[in-house]
Formats: sequence, structure tokens, C-alpha cells
Amino acid sequence: MIFRDTNSALDFLLAKVQGPIRLGTPLGLGKPNVLLNRLYERMKADPSRGLEIYTALSLDPPDPRGLLAERFGRPFLARQFGAQYPRLAYIADQLHGTMPAHVKVHEFYMQAGQLQRSALAQQSYISLNYTHVTPTLLDRGLNCIVQLVARSPEGRLSLGSNPDLTLDLNDLAKSRGRPLVKIAVVHDSMPFMGGDAEVPDDYFDAVVMGPEHQHELFALPRSPLDPVSHLIGLHASHLVADGGTLQIGIGSLAEALTHFLVHRQRNNADYRRLSALAGQGRPSSPFFSADLFETGLYGTSEMVMDSFMHLRRAGVLKRTVRDKETGADHFLHGGFFLGSKPFYEWLRTLPPGERRSIGMTRISKVNDLYDADEAALRRQRRKARFFNSCMKTTLLGEAISDTLANGTVVSGVGGQYNFVAMSHELADSLSVLMMKSTRTEKGKRLSNVVFEGGHVTIPRHLRDAVVTEYGVKAMLSITDSEFQDALADQAKRAGKLEKNYQVPAFARNNTPSRIASLIQSGAGAFLPYPFGSDFTPEEERLVEALEILKGSGPSALAGLALKGFLSSPGPHAAELARMKLETPVSLPERLNRYLLLGALAR
Repeated sequence: MIFRDTNSALDFLLAKVQGPIRLGTPLGLGKPNVLLNRLYERMKADPSRGLEIYTALSLDPPDPRGLLAERFGRPFLARQFGAQYPRLAYIADQLHGTMPAHVKVHEFYMQAGQLQRSALAQQSYISLNYTHVTPTLLDRGLNCIVQLVARSPEGRLSLGSNPDLTLDLNDLAKSRGRPLVKIAVVHDSMPFMGGDAEVPDDYFDAVVMGPEHQHELFALPRSPLDPVSHLIGLHASHLVADGGTLQIGIGSLAEALTHFLVHRQRNNADYRRLSALAGQGRPSSPFFSADLFETGLYGTSEMVMDSFMHLRRAGVLKRTVRDKETGADHFLHGGFFLGSKPFYEWLRTLPPGERRSIGMTRISKVNDLYDADEAALRRQRRKARFFNSCMKTTLLGEAISDTLANGTVVSGVGGQYNFVAMSHELADSLSVLMMKSTRTEKGKRLSNVVFEGGHVTIPRHLRDAVVTEYGVKAMLSITDSEFQDALADQAKRAGKLEKNYQVPAFARNNTPSRIASLIQSGAGAFLPYPFGSDFTPEEERLVEALEILKGSGPSALAGLALKGFLSSPGPHAAELARMKLETPVSLPERLNRYLLLGALAR
């Protein structure tokens, strides 16, 4: 059934499902925001029927607060997302605590840091491994799915960005004899993906089309890479073996890893020079390699994003595997995709044969080995390297990736456990967790290598490789030197280190100044935007300045304000004009002008 009116489609849904609506909608890009908002507003006004939404990664553009943040952010966000982007209404109610009692939103993975202060979201969060989501949702009575989809010129439908859970949910519901109402919302800009993602004409009970759904797709802004991320990416890139398999998580560390895999392929001599500088005096590893990718890599990743586009273009992602069910050759399998505007355009404009070589498929096929043809998956995933990020690690090897010590959920487990466990099931693979060795809170440096970690995501019996900006090896050897002795003393008191243990000499220079020296030695490779920028040149400089202000404590801010007061505005006229601070008229404007000038001068 085809609807060109959203309200009529909702009438259809509410008539088909009796009683409470227990709705599943894909993580990330696959949410039909307009339809969800319309349903949410209807159900808020009708306490006689409950609404439960089960999802993950509810994407929401930033909401800048404060004079500098607003003046920088609002023009950029309007350009990036469009003036009419339909923000998810339930997120605002979660943040403000105004969601009615008969409505619940359960996420199993949150946009990082977005809902830390929302009691409603924290209380409704469901901690799940990605591959365990499907049976859990059906056990909770899921009775409908709504999803943003792609449509070919001939009228065929594709699950587009999110075949990940929809395929598994539909099959499991059928096997249990459970009714599941499925509604598709067509977005004309959603890349059409074939293979498993393409579904029959009768797959959905209703298809909604119309201009109100043709808003901008949520595209991640391309952010700059800092020196620490660069060094982590450089060290991690040595662990990838030619002819192997690659899984990458999300974020700046994944982008830095990608950058140096590309650099290794395109400028191998300089890559080896940088590797020698970064690893000077450190023991090598049998897993380390700086070779060119002659055979190339095959990708299998729950999330497909810009990294795989760059690796494909660089001739790194070129090893293919044969899909036994379809007979097609694939250089990449993924569960969902999310990325930048250029990434979506790349997917849309790939030649048909090339696009068919990207196998968007169910998450159960990507995130574990327990397929009908497990032996084939094991052969395909040779020399697998599964890269993910974490927030902290303990000296004993535990990883803390999603939850703070007080129980506050920052993001979620997602597929991290799945890939760590799979790595241990494959003979020649590595699970690699990447992490910055320190963080700054209120102007104070703190170590992310700790003795006790609180809520553990990956237990120590599953530890494998950990990479910080100081390398890949035993935990104290890749800890910032400022914190090594205190951690060693704590471990000795607990009987976990010999009393006469000394941190190796090669690790005694794990300092920010060493990182700065390495960056200076390879300035041409350590670019802040190695894959392009969504910002203007003035905005790029402002991003750096605003990051400086964000990471500064009260005394540092006072120093920056004084520096700005004494600085000439001439060299930064373009940045001041972008922020409308050329001629400040109020006291807040003058103070923010001084702070900004101080950060720009630094």
C-alpha cells in the first residue's frame, strides 16, 4: 500500500496494531524522522495507548549554547543540515525530562555523550551486544518497524543504510509466528544498495512517499585530527597485514588509522621514516608491518563510513570474497552506513558493478561467525584486524568503553564485544583497542590508564592489543610518563608488580613534548584534515581556537583573555568577522572577543 500523506500512513499503522505501539526503528541514518515525530506527537496526546520506541544512535545536530558556540555553530549547522532538518522530538523531551509516563524510548547505543544528563534516557537504556538485539526486542513485544529506505528509478526498494537488524527481525518474527507491521519511508537521496539490502515489492506493509521526507540526510561533519590521534593512527596502522581483513569503529582514531594506511600505500618511504621516528627504541612485534598492500584488504565492518571510501580509492581495499548465497564478489560487507556528504555522494555515484561489490547485509552475518556456512566466513576473515576505541584501560587489561564509574552511560557496547570475541576465535587475528593515554578535565591532565576502572566493557581475559599515542605494548609502557610511577607504585602495593620493577627506559619519554617533536618531523603527513573539510578556512582556525577554550581551566582562560586583550586583531580579522565580533558593543561580546583572540594567537 502506498501513501503520499504521512497522517494516513499513521492511521494505517494505528489500525493494524491494537493496544500499545512497540516500535523498532533503525539506528543512525535509517530513522524516518518526520514520521517518527508525527507519531510521537499523536501518542503523547493519547495516554490510552502506550508507545515504546526501541532504537539506537538517535542522531541529533549539536545545539550550541553560549555566545561563541552559537555564532560559530548556527551558520555552519544551517549549511550542513539545512534550515528545515527535522530534529527528533523525543530527544528534546528526554533532555528536558518532559516525556509523558506512557511513552518510553529505549536505546542500546547512544550518540556519544548526548544523553549523559538525561535521567529518562539513562533509566531506559538497554545494555546489549549488537547481535543480541533482535531476540530481545521480540521478547519485549515489538510489533512494528518504521524505516527510511531507498527507491530505484524502476521502483525497487532497498533498506539502504540499515539492513542490519531489519532483516534479522523480520526472519525471527516469521519463525515465531509473530505479526510485525513494517512501514517504509522513501528518501530520494538515500543510496540504493543491492544484494541483501534489496527487498521484494511486498516486503513492507506500507510505503510512504512525499516531499516532506526529502530533508538533508544526517551527515557527520568532518572534524580535525589532533596530534595525539595522528600518532595513535600511525602506531595502529602497523598492525594491519596485507591480504587481511579490516573492521573499523567510528571517530577520529579510526580516521587517523585510515589516513596512515593510505599514507603507507601512497608514500611508503615517508611512512617508514615516520614509523622509525615514532618507534625509536621500542621493541618490535611480529604483528608489525610497513609493507605495501599488494593483495589488499577485505572489509567486514558493522559500520561502513568514509574510511572505506578512502581505502578503496587508495587501492588498499581490493581483496574480494565470494558470497556463497548470491555468487557475488565483495570487497566490503557492512551492517549500516553513516558518514559525510561526500561519502553519500560516492555511494550514489558508484558504477552499478562497483556498488554491488559492497554487501550491505544483516548484522548477524557481519558481527559473528555463527553463519550457516561458518567455515566460509573463517576462510574469508583471514588476518583479521578488529579496531575499536575505548575510554580507559586498566593495568591488568580491562577496557572501559561505554559507561562511567558512577553508572552513567556515555554510548553503548554496540558490536565491540562481538568483534573482540570473534578475534579470539580466529587463529591469526587481532582485537585492537585504541585510546588516548590522557584526557583533560577542567584544565587538569588525567591518565586514561588506571588501576581500577569501574564498569568494564571488555574483561581482561579477552585483552589483546591496546594502542595509545605512545605505541603498542605492555600497559605501563604506553602510559603517559607523568602517571607511570604512581600507577607502578599502586600495582606494587597490590602485589601485581615486583617491588624492584622499573618502567623501561624506552618508555620514559612518553610526553606531550615528544609527540610535538614527532609531529614537527613529519608535518606533511600530519594534516588536520587529511580527507577534506566541511569548514571554510576561517572556520578551521576557529575550530582549533574553540577547542583550546573548551579544554582550558579558569586560570588558563584568564591568561588567554589577557593575551587577547594585548593582541592585535588585524591578523584575525576574518575570524572576528565570521563571529560578528569586529566591533563588540556589550561586555559579554568584548570578553568573548578577548578570549577568542587569545586562543587564535596561541
